[in-house]
Amino acid sequence: MEYLRRKARCVAQDNRTEPPKILAYANAVSRESVRIVMTSAALNDLEMKSADIQNAYLTAPYHKKTFIRIGTESGEVSGKLTIIVRALYGLTSSGVAFRNCLADSMSHLGYTIYLADRDV
Repeated sequence: MEYLRRKARCVAQDNRTEPPKILAYANAVSRESVRIVMTSAALNDLEMKSADIQNAYLTAPYHKKTFIRIGTESGEVSGKLTIIVRALYGLTSSGVAFRNCLADSMSHLGYTIYLADRDV
């Protein structure tokens, strides 16, 4: 018997909700900060490393109380309410949840945040 591997992406439609009262979007690292870090690494003969995190948002816990109704494609559980426990693509504050999760993980590995830009 042949087994097929399939991948699906669950996307929330947070655009249908009211906008948050506080800023809930994650910042991106600035171009200038990246250049400063690369220059500093070159001047100090440091090795630079980079990584890509697969399914990034799904690794982050989601603390905002959010419910979704399961769609009809889910069979017998369709129509039931479900609590979201992981950051999903499409939720307004998923970027912040992932950024905080990544910062905590990097901190546990011994890395420190660059004070001039908290995303470095």
